[in-house]
Amino acid sequence: MKIVGLMSGTSLDGVDAALVEIHGTGTTLTCELLDCITVDFTEEFRQKLKYAMDETQANLKQVCSLNFELGYVFAQAVKEVCAKNNVSLSELDLIGSHGQTVYHYTEPEMGDFASTLQIGEPSVIAFECETPVVSNFRTMDIAAGGQGAPLVPYPEFLLYRGEKGRLLQNIGGIGNVTVLPPMADIDQVFAFDTGPGNMIIDACMQALFQQPYDDGGKIAASGTVNEVLLQQLMAHPYLAQKPPKSTGREQFGQQYVDALLANNQHLSAADLIATVTAFTAQTIALHYQRDVFPYHKIDEVIIGGGGSYNPTLLDMLQQELGDQAKVLTNEAIGFDSNAKEAVAFAILANETWHRTPSNVPSATGASKPVILGNITY
Repeated sequence: MKIVGLMSGTSLDGVDAALVEIHGTGTTLTCELLDCITVDFTEEFRQKLKYAMDETQANLKQVCSLNFELGYVFAQAVKEVCAKNNVSLSELDLIGSHGQTVYHYTEPEMGDFASTLQIGEPSVIAFECETPVVSNFRTMDIAAGGQGAPLVPYPEFLLYRGEKGRLLQNIGGIGNVTVLPPMADIDQVFAFDTGPGNMIIDACMQALFQQPYDDGGKIAASGTVNEVLLQQLMAHPYLAQKPPKSTGREQFGQQYVDALLANNQHLSAADLIATVTAFTAQTIALHYQRDVFPYHKIDEVIIGGGGSYNPTLLDMLQQELGDQAKVLTNEAIGFDSNAKEAVAFAILANETWHRTPSNVPSATGASKPVILGNITY
């Protein structure tokens, strides 16, 4: 099957569209990446998404309209990756769309229900591309008592399992890790969100330098980590929770960054960037050392997502881990860091189409394996 996987994450930089060829399902599945493109969001559209995720600014009319507008953005990304590779829409069998998470509410207050909301209307994508769409992957796992996240462990199990013990660390807006013991069975796989990935770094770069991200980690490398602030950041209650768990902008978004900047005006801009970069590295290392290394033999930490292009962050993480595990990028083992999550949702769409369960209960906390996603014909 020719499938396009679509991913728009917490970093809000754009939509990744991966064109793949998939044969089979489950452990017989083979997946070839044909191409992956990123369609950047305009600054105006990025601000619309941020407003929709801000409880103090969002309104129903705005979210309703944005759901459809984003559907057209996703559809355009599908058309562009197909056109670039001379694949007609009639040759495309399926589209897997993660959507854009605007709220993820899995630890509800009294009287509320565990829930999640991803926008990017699949009917728009299906109509524009004349192709069935699988979307809304998180909700069935939540219905089964899970966190609805992380969802990438299943495709990672299919693609990365081997004789080495591996940690597959995605550093997007949020950081998440999948633990693959050597030659693991699916019920030995577990995963969880490690905390902020690039989200705080990017927001601080925008506020302090009017740049979308720390290109190559150069600003962080020029600064000095403030240990007092770093220890304050490491006291965040999310970090003390045991897996399975997940987080997002609700805990580490703009309100968190605004308070961080307001309370630390005495620090230089470069020192702040260095410190929040170290915060991401330490949150990852903390979880490994407490929740993984005591129980599993791990040889490699394989980094994906935008954070894989920040050598300062990777150096900080390697320093934290020492000789406990080697830090690599996806490219070092023949994979594409940018395409990784979009490919994952193409694989998940394939499994849904074949009625194959693809959540990992040991990662999400669900009561049992379930078939994920809704199909829009």
